[in-house]
Amino acid sequence: MIEQAQTLHSPGRRQLVLGLLPLLAGMGAAQAQEEPSALARIRASGALKVALYNAFPPFSSRSAQGMQGLDVSLAQALARTMGLQLTLLPFDADENMNDDLRNMVWKGHYLGYGPADVMLHVPVDKYFMQQNKQALIFAPYMREQVVLVRDKQRLPQVTGAADLKGLPLAAERGTSAASVLIGHDNRLLSAQVHLYDDGVKAVQAVLQGQAAAAYVTRAQAESAIFQAQARPEQLEISEFPLTGIPPQGWLVGMAIKAKNEDLGQALQQALQSLRSSGELLAIFKQHGLTLTAP
Repeated sequence: MIEQAQTLHSPGRRQLVLGLLPLLAGMGAAQAQEEPSALARIRASGALKVALYNAFPPFSSRSAQGMQGLDVSLAQALARTMGLQLTLLPFDADENMNDDLRNMVWKGHYLGYGPADVMLHVPVDKYFMQQNKQALIFAPYMREQVVLVRDKQRLPQVTGAADLKGLPLAAERGTSAASVLIGHDNRLLSAQVHLYDDGVKAVQAVLQGQAAAAYVTRAQAESAIFQAQARPEQLEISEFPLTGIPPQGWLVGMAIKAKNEDLGQALQQALQSLRSSGELLAIFKQHGLTLTAP
């Protein structure tokens, strides 16, 4: 044991190891230079892999015809503009969006799927971005906003939450809009709020007379109205910011792994091309939604 220790610390062995370090470093640099970029790997594969939420109408949800929604159409347009085929990677939302970014953008899910090349419908928020530095969040393509959708026959006007007292209300389960509506003014309206699986169904409850108003996003409201067989003239969408809801809404964009800047530039260029050509606006109109400038 003593002889081995002396050998390991002998000048000749130490000089040999130190002499190899520059060579090893040079080999590492050469390998790094030879490694293709994310965009190069994607172009070599011929397909752009896009992560979308599984049950998130009107943006992405399963139907008999496959995945449908605004984000599905946007993913198709982005891939086509970049000269690529599209591969969709639908996934179920985790406990929070930090988990979604880890699973679908920069690490992959422990069950063995992911990450995708890009994930759509990510909040472009400074605080959220600081929490998730492994991801690059960029390229806002719309602005979301919480609104009140009401039946004008049952609610001719609304100047405040007190006007909603005593009437059945609808909201989407698990959302901040539902939490704020239930908790507003010491739970003034809590007993009246009925929760639905998604915001589109909450608005449909108003259309069917089951609720007098729904507190959902503008996109959900517009989608439900657009899908109605006859345009419901009695419904009105209006801004109704309660405490805890951003009055101007929030930006929605996409996310990629932080080190894949070249892919980010290509996606940003593709989005700008869709916006400039009018195709982005056409996609929103196709789904009955308003394109609000970021």
